[in-house]
Amino acid sequence: MAAQPYDEPPRRGAPPPGYGEQPPGRGEQQQQPPRSRARQDPRTVSGQETIVSDAPRRSRRRGQGEPPEPPGPPTKKGGGGRGGWRRFVPSWKIVVAGTVVLAAGLFGMIMVAYANTPVPKDVQGEATAQQSTIYYRDGKREIAKLGFKREIVPIEKMAQSVKDAAVAIENKTFYEDSGISISAMFRSVYMTATGQQLQGASTITQQMARNYYDGLSQEVSIKRKVMEIFVAVKLDDELTKDEILANYLNTINFGRAYGVEAAAKAYFGKDATAAKLTPEQGAYLAARIQQPNWDHNSPELQARFKTVVQYMAEQWPDRYGSLPQTAKFPQTQKSSGPNEMAGIRGYMVREVLNELESRGLTEEKIKSGGYDIISTFDRRLMKAAQTAVKETRKAFNMSTEYHAGLAAVDPKHGRVLAFYGGDNYLTDPWNEPFQSTKQAASAFKPYVLAAWLQAGYSLKSFVPGNQTVPKVLPGQQPGGIKNSHNVGAAVDVVKATAQSVNTAYVSMAFALPNQLDDVKNLVKAAGFNEKRMDDDVSVHHYQFAIGSALVTPVEQAAGYAIFANGGKYVRYHVVKEVKLKKQVVYGEQASPKPVIDPGVAADATVAMEAVLTNGTAQGKGLGNRPAAGKTGTNNDEKEAWFVGYTPQISTAVGFYREECRTKTGKVVPPQHSNCPVFRKGSKKYTWDNPYTKPFEVSLNFEGAGPPTIAWQKFMTLAHQGLPVEEFPDRAEVGVPENIVPSPTPTPTPTPEAEENPFDDENPFDQGNEDDCLIGCGDDTNPDEDVTIDDGSGEPGPQTTADDAGVAGGGSAPDPRYRRPDSIMTRPEDQ
Repeated sequence: MAAQPYDEPPRRGAPPPGYGEQPPGRGEQQQQPPRSRARQDPRTVSGQETIVSDAPRRSRRRGQGEPPEPPGPPTKKGGGGRGGWRRFVPSWKIVVAGTVVLAAGLFGMIMVAYANTPVPKDVQGEATAQQSTIYYRDGKREIAKLGFKREIVPIEKMAQSVKDAAVAIENKTFYEDSGISISAMFRSVYMTATGQQLQGASTITQQMARNYYDGLSQEVSIKRKVMEIFVAVKLDDELTKDEILANYLNTINFGRAYGVEAAAKAYFGKDATAAKLTPEQGAYLAARIQQPNWDHNSPELQARFKTVVQYMAEQWPDRYGSLPQTAKFPQTQKSSGPNEMAGIRGYMVREVLNELESRGLTEEKIKSGGYDIISTFDRRLMKAAQTAVKETRKAFNMSTEYHAGLAAVDPKHGRVLAFYGGDNYLTDPWNEPFQSTKQAASAFKPYVLAAWLQAGYSLKSFVPGNQTVPKVLPGQQPGGIKNSHNVGAAVDVVKATAQSVNTAYVSMAFALPNQLDDVKNLVKAAGFNEKRMDDDVSVHHYQFAIGSALVTPVEQAAGYAIFANGGKYVRYHVVKEVKLKKQVVYGEQASPKPVIDPGVAADATVAMEAVLTNGTAQGKGLGNRPAAGKTGTNNDEKEAWFVGYTPQISTAVGFYREECRTKTGKVVPPQHSNCPVFRKGSKKYTWDNPYTKPFEVSLNFEGAGPPTIAWQKFMTLAHQGLPVEEFPDRAEVGVPENIVPSPTPTPTPTPEAEENPFDDENPFDQGNEDDCLIGCGDDTNPDEDVTIDDGSGEPGPQTTADDAGVAGGGSAPDPRYRRPDSIMTRPEDQ
């Protein structure tokens, strides 16, 4: 108790004031105002009030004969009263009052924070992300699924058992709580401390809020947790329990898939659905929620499965009372593997993604958007392309140094029906028909033929057979352009095409009204890469007319389509349409544009039919089915082609060969068609310092050999079941434009000779018009097309199809990582 604020009464035995001493400044006793009655000392002898001096006391000794001192305040042992440390301890009243004020303040702040916490409206992209599916052109057979394995389904299409299982193991008070569970939070702390963690502190509503809506991160912090609680409470007020549970089960990760519908298929087969799940299957999926990365039958998962079943029985004994005694751990199917790009599928998927990227639909959007993508690829023809190339390579005993690309296009629609780019995208991602650019050689001559006919000149024109006109052409190499065989001083255009006469075609290009520009403009309109065409004309000049330009097989297949489609070009493409929720969001880009007149296309076809009937590819047609095409072989037989078509399909096949050489010149076998970059046991080789580099070498065969045979095999398979269609009749466009005088006519031409000028003069006529598949006909090819000096054989920079984009369609592929140097060995191609 604190000291009293009034004057202390005289102590017992103390001398009266002023004893032996005069108060300072006074000569008489000081008068004091009277005290109240309540404060008067009852022990005073007279009515005079006792006076306590303001001066300090000098002694507490009691004098003799003085009255006794009144008792002071009660004291305790050790110091007494509220003295000592106790005076620093607040009274309980202050503590209670402070607690109430603090609680009120905290409650007020919580209410303000709760009121200011918005209910999230934006859904996370990943929460609703669904797989996109790429189909073959029939729209039914799948090529691959990309991205999140998720299918959104309404709550009505989920089995009751899977809903009950999730609630039982994750949040048993879900249907009663307000979005949060205080008891669950304390239980979680206890179970974590004791090693019995079976249920998390977060309710289903909290988990849904965290995984479904934007604005709630996954970071571990008090701020995020508090915000999550606020949001969960508000969502519980705004959404029904079924809506919350539907969002939760469509969002949650089950390991192999996101969402209960996709998970059902991933674990229990493609025919399984969320609606058909058994109680055991529902419990299995619920058991995966806490640890989705568990193996499909791990011991931990089996133990948690039993816990889920037990909780279901406890919470709903009327539904699952006997389940713990009868439930068996369900059998699951093997995982299909994490990679959808294995085998030939990867090549198709990559081309689809490249094309859609160019149209603004990115790979990221595809993998999360739930699109149905219908490609142009025919499943049967894709297998036919692979079969044709592999059987041909096997028949000619080709090693992995030999590379082949095949592409087939629907002429009327520009659709890439099939291609062969490799056998396994995972080990060899380079797609030959879309990425390998090679000199077209004589397979380029039909475009000069088209420009010739389009200029108003006819097939009956006579062109040089022995030397070019003029003899010296601008930019030609020393010695000029020659043929590998003697065809006489003059040949007509049909014969020049059938026999692949270099001098004739170079002279025809020179005689055009705008010379090489007419050819260059035509091939650009026919879909070829504009930069590559411009570059080649500036470097090779008139050799451009006989195929010095770099082209891809798919460009060639689409280019020849102008002859099969009445002169119209349709940009080649690999996507028919893209649907989202059954609505077309990206349509087909297939607008035809005229490049040459229909009569020009018909007459050019007449000349190219002669290639298969009595020219360089004699005897390798398609039997009674009309077909036309052109062989091509460049200098030293480093690249060989055949490009041909029917009214229904245009197909190009190209071969080339690469040796893998070390710096010392040692030849090393390729690995999966790739030249080895690293060497086992050595750390000195890197991507910048590879162990081997590719060097292009001779194939030792010509375009009339394996390329034509592979083309014939594929086209025979591709046309099975298709009706036989005829080419248009010869149109006889233009007028003769004789660059050289016509040869002296025979004295008595027969009517048949007038119809077919090769009856008496054709050096390839062997009297055999039968067709065969392999090794038939005369493979001696006069088709030495591009007489270009090969140089030293050192590799130059790689030229790929992505130079300046791909004109006329298709996707610009990535650089070929496995071939850092040029596969073109000629210095002028560097």
